Amino acid sequence: MSELSHLDSDGRARMVDVGDKAVTARTATATGTLVTRPDVIELVRGDGLPKADVLATARIAGIQGAKKTSELIPLCHPIPLSSVRVEFELSGDSILITATAKTTGQTGVEMEALTAVAIAGLTLHDMVKAVDPAATLTDVRLDSKTGGKRGHWTRDGIVAPTSVRPHTAVVLVASTAGAAGTREDTTGPVIQSWLEASGYSVQLAVVADANVAIALKDALATAPAVIITTGGTGMSPTDQTPEATAAVLDRELPGVAEAIRARGLTSTPTAALSRGLAGTANGTVIVNLAGSRGGVKDGLAVLDGLLDHLVAQVAGGGAHE
Repeated sequence: MSELSHLDSDGRARMVDVGDKAVTARTATATGTLVTRPDVIELVRGDGLPKADVLATARIAGIQGAKKTSELIPLCHPIPLSSVRVEFELSGDSILITATAKTTGQTGVEMEALTAVAIAGLTLHDMVKAVDPAATLTDVRLDSKTGGKRGHWTRDGIVAPTSVRPHTAVVLVASTAGAAGTREDTTGPVIQSWLEASGYSVQLAVVADANVAIALKDALATAPAVIITTGGTGMSPTDQTPEATAAVLDRELPGVAEAIRARGLTSTPTAALSRGLAGTANGTVIVNLAGSRGGVKDGLAVLDGLLDHLVAQVAGGGAHE
């Protein structure tokens, strides 16, 4: 019994102290299924039930359930949710419910995702019970989670946070004009050459600002040791690189980002406007650089002599400060 985290040495229920845990970006995805009759599914599709707007109502209920998790589950911590998404997939005789919850904090959001699925499913049952009281909510389960000391967990196993490919890097250029071919990219090749000179095998991609979040996630899926982005760090309405980066980081490196800004301020006051971030995501080091040649030059000057040491630390080697 002592191996269960919510029981003390005497077997009594307790709230786990998470005060010493690292603050990381955390996500969890859960699913469940409402099984009903095919004719009920068609009524749901066509808003033909006595209680209309079935899916919209269940979606709102699921989101509200996630927000109320700590009030419903006695030993759960109240946490600040940054996002809750509830989706439905209708098939011949069932509705698949998928909920994804996100936060940045010291404890996970598994229960929030599971609660969202359960409450959304119960709401679906309430909406269809007039025509099918035998509908069944089943297979509510956690499918995956990220963040914390375990890194990325799925039902198929655990992906270690540092399972990256050594000496590999991705350079991601956020430039709508560059992606369209109307402007030559002069920053990506500079970063690529610098990384190759440091012994990295480099993949370079130029994407529109609107696609930087997808491109960053795709790059992370290849598990490189390093991702360096350039562009999209300013205050233009289309600049989205810091937001895309913040969504995937599990640990930030504010000192690196500030050092890059400070370096830029020695030559141009507009360097203070950069919102670039630095940090790690599942063992990959990510650094945002500005989209100008001068900004890239300043950023690489800071990373020179520091990046290899940082990569070694993240991988579990090197000296620790």
